[in-house]
Amino acid sequence: MTTSVAPPIAPFRFFDLTVLRTRRLGPSMLRVTFGGPGLDGFAAGGRDQSLSLFLPHPGQAEPIVPVGEDGNWFATWRALPENVRAVMRSYTVRAQRHTPDGATEIDIDFALHGDGGPACRWAAIASPGAPLKALGPAVEDNTAIRFRPPQDTDWVLIWADETALPAASAALEWLPAGMRARAWLEVQHTEDRQALNTAAAARISWLVRDEGAPSALEAVRAAELPEGTPYAWIAGESSQVRAVRRHLVQERRFDRRRVTFVGYWRRGMSEEQLRETATAADH
Repeated sequence: MTTSVAPPIAPFRFFDLTVLRTRRLGPSMLRVTFGGPGLDGFAAGGRDQSLSLFLPHPGQAEPIVPVGEDGNWFATWRALPENVRAVMRSYTVRAQRHTPDGATEIDIDFALHGDGGPACRWAAIASPGAPLKALGPAVEDNTAIRFRPPQDTDWVLIWADETALPAASAALEWLPAGMRARAWLEVQHTEDRQALNTAAAARISWLVRDEGAPSALEAVRAAELPEGTPYAWIAGESSQVRAVRRHLVQERRFDRRRVTFVGYWRRGMSEEQLRETATAADH
């Protein structure tokens, strides 16, 4: 008698997404809800769970992604002409839920800007039925989650601009009841502020640029921080992230191993340029 063994589930794989609906959250933020049978098996781990979205170029009915059996999709994708291959962008899974009929839905929030890139332009005109592909998690505990406070954490510090707002919001909601947290969330307009639900003992400050808010560094430097062992998560524009991290490690004497920092974007650079810069640095 032979017994067949199910193949192991890869931590990440491709999923087919279909737009179900969209909703404006403010002048600069749009929520797109995705569903469809192509999401079966998707397993977000919450917090700052990231995935890669693949978007079509204008005039394309769907994104062009050469998903092959050998798993070497990236090299094949890169070999396609730039105006043919799907545009790849990194985003946060704001929320995942299961509907009463057992279907899976996920929300992804897009920061919108007048001079925004292809993802911003796609989201602004997205309508129900539009297809996307995503390279996302098939297991909840995966390496695309970086918000990981150590067990001995007494309190949490968070800074995020609007590009990292979905991740920061999900992280605040994930924190256990009573956990002390100090968060600074930067947005462009007053109306971009959002109501956040968290059981943590969180003090949240909105830094609204239209209202002349201080920079991330100025706001954190001026703050009186809680006592105890901290964990910090800072994400957004790279230069601001570096400045806040430097302040925490060098001036506040945070243990650098307890500071998670992620540059979601860099002023004056596209995501492709940022990826190429990171790849060159690795070599």
